[in-house]
Amino acid sequence: MKKHRRLQLISRFFVGARGAFAAAVAASFITTILNALTPQIFRFTIDSVLGSDGYPYLSEHLWVMGLVLAGVALLSALAMFICRYYTAIAGENFARNMRDTLFIHVQKLPMKWHDKNQTGDIIQRCTSDVEVIRNFVVTQLLEVFRTVFLVAVSFGMMVSMNRKLSMVVLLFVPLVVAYSAIFYQLIARRFTDADEAEGELSTVVQENATGVRVVRAFGQEKHEMDRFQEKNNAFAKLWIRLGTLSGLYWGVGDLITGLQVITVIVLGAVEAVHGNISVGEFVAFASYNTTLVWPIRGLGRILSDMSKAGVSFDRVDYILGSEEEAYAGKTEKAEKTMPESFDIEFRHVNFRYEDGKQVLSDLNFHIPQGTTFGILGGTGSGKSTIVQLLDRLYELDGQDGSVTIGGRDIREIPLEQLRRNIGMVLQEPFLYSRTIRENIAASKPEATLEEIREAARIACVDDAIMSFPDGYDTLVGERGVTLSGGQRQRVAIARMLLQKAPIMVFDDSLSAVDSETDHRIRQALKVCMKDATVILISHRINTLMSASQILVLNQGRIAETGNHQELMEKNGIYRRIYDIQMSHDDRREVNSHGSL
Repeated sequence: MKKHRRLQLISRFFVGARGAFAAAVAASFITTILNALTPQIFRFTIDSVLGSDGYPYLSEHLWVMGLVLAGVALLSALAMFICRYYTAIAGENFARNMRDTLFIHVQKLPMKWHDKNQTGDIIQRCTSDVEVIRNFVVTQLLEVFRTVFLVAVSFGMMVSMNRKLSMVVLLFVPLVVAYSAIFYQLIARRFTDADEAEGELSTVVQENATGVRVVRAFGQEKHEMDRFQEKNNAFAKLWIRLGTLSGLYWGVGDLITGLQVITVIVLGAVEAVHGNISVGEFVAFASYNTTLVWPIRGLGRILSDMSKAGVSFDRVDYILGSEEEAYAGKTEKAEKTMPESFDIEFRHVNFRYEDGKQVLSDLNFHIPQGTTFGILGGTGSGKSTIVQLLDRLYELDGQDGSVTIGGRDIREIPLEQLRRNIGMVLQEPFLYSRTIRENIAASKPEATLEEIREAARIACVDDAIMSFPDGYDTLVGERGVTLSGGQRQRVAIARMLLQKAPIMVFDDSLSAVDSETDHRIRQALKVCMKDATVILISHRINTLMSASQILVLNQGRIAETGNHQELMEKNGIYRRIYDIQMSHDDRREVNSHGSL
């Protein structure tokens, strides 16, 4: 079954590369035929030119035979160049198709898949494993074709000269093949372990590089170096074991092929002494035998690469075989457009992650269009999970309730339409290693600079950006590390505002800015939001106070609902949090400025 699947993948990714591969195979065959002519030219020269008077002109002008050999060598080199040229084209087209397919597929995989798979391992599968497959399918597969053709031509020539010696050569072939097959089985298991260890090593490097500030801030350099050294040592040991196994193979293989060459030379010399074979035939036969030794000898390397490619195929197929998100909607009644109303309703929603822990329990609430809805709760209470379900980053099972927009189940709305109409700003926003302008315009690539600046002004980040020497063309560095936490959040807010989505979600996205900036942003958002449905998640009471309705979560359940005044009168969790957070100065600031 695996072999059938691998053949399917090869055929799939060979689109656009088949012509080049066929040209490479044809050129390889021509090279093989030309190389097979060389021993026959030596045979003719020794037996018919030097050993007789049949060709007196050639005997007197041996340079002619040298010229023939040079011509054959030149044609062989030209054919080899063509072979390598088209091999490169076929290989890169094959690898490009595979990389494109993998990258596109990874973009469509659900969040629960990404939760279970390490970033470093995903990168390993999409880069190193693709290269292993490319090398085998194009280079080694071509070598297989060439070897088969070379063995057929050379052995045919040997049989035509001396059947007895040919049978001696043939006796060694099963021995080499069997030995190589045993080696193939051993190295396959070793390579699987080594490949997985390389994925773990890549993950450590990736995590350290992206979290370098955290490492430095907590003085964890030694811990990270020790962790890397541990993974690196394990990885090195596995490859040493592979190297030892490979050295054993080549050592014993050299012994077997050496015995084959010596046997043929000794028996051939005996045949030549007894007159059963001419000197020219003996030289040509020995040349063909040497030519045969290395392709058959290289069978172990091909089988080794085959084992590596098999492991890499399985690792790549793990990604390609993972189920994508339901972009067309999970039901057959999927609509092509969003509903006209943007009322949001959660009905008896229950949710648990892959680890089985219950996160949300029987949630029921309604968010009218155009209102501001606040969510308050402790860490792990399920606040972010609510908006992730709304955006279908995670899917609800049918028995776990429903989420509707405008009365329509979101599972009946194509993801592209749904997410285009929901703008989200996360607590830890991700920024690309590009300019600030490109980061803001990520939600609307065709936006003009004035549109981008208007969104930045609302997010209270335009002045900060213009203070940089390069302004909006400032490179923010990997994951935005050259900006402060508050600047990153405000750039992310500007990116979301540029989207002009009818539903806006702020997932604790003002946590890194000071109270004054928080207030200014919320006042500016009042003007631009208009009829948008706004969901605010925050630990700050003053960010939520003027919301139309506030939902208080406690361990995944609704503890309280109501507006600020109603919740204060209930004297429950909300009131206790308010009393803890609000100092005399905070209350005075709220009374004088109000809130969003």
